[in-house]
Amino acid sequence: MEKKLLSKIINESSDIISVLADDKIENQEDISNNLHLVPLRNSVFFPQVITPIFMGRKISIDVVQKKFAEDKIIGVVTQKNPEQEQPKIKDVYKYGTLARILKIVELPDGSKSAIIQGIKRFKILKSVSENPFLVAQVEILDDIIPKKNDKDFEAITLNIRNSSATIIHLHPGIGEEAVMTIKNMDNPVSLINFISSNIEFPLNDKLSLLEISDVKKRGIQLLSFLNTEIQKLHLREDINIKVKQKLDEHQKEFILNQQLKEIQKELGKDPVSKEIVELKTAAKKKKWSKKVKEIFDKELERLQRINHMSPEYGVQLSYLQTILDLPWDEKTTDNFDLYKAQETLDNDHYGLDKVKDRILEYLAIIKLKGNLKSPIICLYGPPGVGKTSLGKSIASALDRKYARMSLGGLHDESEIRGHRKTYIGAMPGRIIQSLRKVKTSNPVFVLDEIDKIGNDFRGDPASALLEVLDPEQNNSFHDNYLDIDYDLSDIMFIATANNLSTINPALLDRMELIEMTGYITEEKIEIAKRHLIPKQLEYHGVKENQIAFTDQTLNFVIDNYTRESGVRELDKKIASIIRKTAKDIALEKEIPDVLTNDRILELLGVPKFIKSTYEKSEVAGVVTGLAWTSAGGEIMLIEASANRGNGKLSLTGNLGKVMIESATIAYEYIKSHYKELKIPSKLFNFWNVHIHAPEGAIPKDGPSAGITITTALASLFTQRKVMPFMAMTGEITLSGKVLPVGGIKEKILAAKRAGISKIIISESNKADIEDIKVIYRKDVEFFYVKTMEEVLKIALLNEKVEKPLNIGIPKEKSSEIKNNS
Repeated sequence: MEKKLLSKIINESSDIISVLADDKIENQEDISNNLHLVPLRNSVFFPQVITPIFMGRKISIDVVQKKFAEDKIIGVVTQKNPEQEQPKIKDVYKYGTLARILKIVELPDGSKSAIIQGIKRFKILKSVSENPFLVAQVEILDDIIPKKNDKDFEAITLNIRNSSATIIHLHPGIGEEAVMTIKNMDNPVSLINFISSNIEFPLNDKLSLLEISDVKKRGIQLLSFLNTEIQKLHLREDINIKVKQKLDEHQKEFILNQQLKEIQKELGKDPVSKEIVELKTAAKKKKWSKKVKEIFDKELERLQRINHMSPEYGVQLSYLQTILDLPWDEKTTDNFDLYKAQETLDNDHYGLDKVKDRILEYLAIIKLKGNLKSPIICLYGPPGVGKTSLGKSIASALDRKYARMSLGGLHDESEIRGHRKTYIGAMPGRIIQSLRKVKTSNPVFVLDEIDKIGNDFRGDPASALLEVLDPEQNNSFHDNYLDIDYDLSDIMFIATANNLSTINPALLDRMELIEMTGYITEEKIEIAKRHLIPKQLEYHGVKENQIAFTDQTLNFVIDNYTRESGVRELDKKIASIIRKTAKDIALEKEIPDVLTNDRILELLGVPKFIKSTYEKSEVAGVVTGLAWTSAGGEIMLIEASANRGNGKLSLTGNLGKVMIESATIAYEYIKSHYKELKIPSKLFNFWNVHIHAPEGAIPKDGPSAGITITTALASLFTQRKVMPFMAMTGEITLSGKVLPVGGIKEKILAAKRAGISKIIISESNKADIEDIKVIYRKDVEFFYVKTMEEVLKIALLNEKVEKPLNIGIPKEKSSEIKNNS
């Protein structure tokens, strides 16, 4: 049996099969403590094991041949770096195995192999020679063998035997005959060494086993390594089973699908053929151009060539379905009844005459001409004035479908143009998707919040919209996914915005701008009665006879609980009132038939806002200005005071850069026109001036407070009264010209709410005033001015305030000035 195994070792160089031998040494006294060493790569040799070593290095062949001719004894060690060709003593591990050379065999390829038998372990003490061979002084180590009746050692040996058998069963590279070899081993020491030599462990683990002299401890350590190896093999087996099951399932699914496909073909129910037929049938009904038809037919032929099991089949099918779903030449018929359109718009929205007139003009021209490119309108104004909801009303008035796309926070250009269909998860842009939903090519399309489009590394959506909103280009809009030009010229685009300054100038140039200003209190009351209250009553299930709003209570809510140009906040407050009333009705509490101010206070709590009203001031330097905010117009006091100093100008009230510049210009104007105002020229050198705009928590900016600040300074230095119940707005230049400003309607409404009856405004704003409805400017007298001199003549009275301040040149400074002169 030994000859057969050795023969197998020699002939099969790829396998390492070890057999056991006795560790007795004949003539041990003849063995020198100076051993010739043979280093091995990636291998650890154990005592009592017979194994072949394959010698590739000339120095290894020479030392084995030399020692085979002498005493046949060598020291087998493991080198630290397997890549090193000529290791020294320091390059090998200290522990090795004393071995006897049994035979040297020359293999068919010319290489040589030696059959060696492990005898004893040793430890290198020091180097003796490294040239021409590695020779070291060693200490022969004896194993500490447990007693024969050691039950623990017997249990350890049994567990090692069983664990080894488990590894052999799990390991595909070890033959089952190894199990019989292990079972036939009676010597436990031989068993431990045999398994340590043959089972695949990391090199460091095998070296640690070789270092242990106590065989019992070596067995415990070996058992630990075996258990770790078993866990790894179990895990690998589980993974292999799962992979095999998955492959089997896929194979089974494929076979069943193929069988199902053949059965369906026999029955004439092939789903793929059915899809193709459905696509062809739907294509015949489409009203599209010859070019689109050619593209569709070409893509359909491509679909038929693709294997239906391929992922590309689904992508191509989805693309064709998108082309079919689009309304290529499908349009709704516009309603040319202008009276009905006017009635629809009036019923849905109160006021907004400019917008309504523009829609009616468009309808009238289409009625006369027969066709017209749809206008691209941009409705801009403060929040809550009905810009978005107006789009629905326009669609209803024209009998068109309605589509809406919110652009707020949009950063990705592909949201407009779509993704190329080669990308995974590609889809058309939102414009094409919206047309696909409404199934018509001429809807009213609202582009909501166009001023809030973002811009980052994913592209610039605003630039992508240039093609969409250009009447000269949008008849051939190119969507990346569709890859076919689509005509958008019949769509009526309505964009909405709060702030025009943030819109791309090129985009702004393509749109027709229509301003939607805020509502006056009377309009808000009317809107509440016509739209807001009926809507909230229906929503909350409250009947009209259970709660009644009067004009007085609505006015109270508007003045004390809202501060806005639109009616969004008013809608919330009405909802809150009706909701609380609904609760009282459900609890069967007694409620008043008509809402009063006291009832409003009970339901809504303490007023949120204090109504801005004009307060007459007897102090010089206090003037009322008019300001525009996103929530509408406001009155704004400007206060100026002086104290002894050296001419320093201080500004407070959370003022912006432009307003600070206006204050500086105003002060310089007063100093340069001291003669007209009868102010001593040297006066400014002895007084510090402080200008303040109250409500410092609110940021303020803009040039429209220029004439107000100048008037406040003139009143301060002359101590003259300011005309009561008067407000003003306008920009001032260094030369004293008064320039026009914006937000006129909102400012007039704010003045009316505050009880102001006179307004000073630039002559250039006269057209803006005349463009405003009479109802807005009723009971207000306007003073149109061109210069600051005119403003001061109107605003400043020829009488001093009741308690004038003594703002003049100090006496001690007056004498100095005289002496110098």
